[in-house]
Amino acid sequence: MLKLKVQEMNCGHCVSSVTKAIKKVDPNADVQVDLGSGLVTVDTSVGSEAVRAAVKDAGYPNELAA
Repeated sequence: MLKLKVQEMNCGHCVSSVTKAIKKVDPNADVQVDLGSGLVTVDTSVGSEAVRAAVKDAGYPNELAA
């Protein structure tokens, strides 16, 4: 389970963009987004760096959440 704190995510379109970016690197990922807190939880078999890079490439800076 991977948890990311995603910055600059403030609308439904942002949620969709982040979800699509993650699904590109792992089509089977289970992605849950809390727009209010900016927290994205991902159940994936792909490494955290690949997921973080995909989200960043979609235009959303992010960091690992505690």
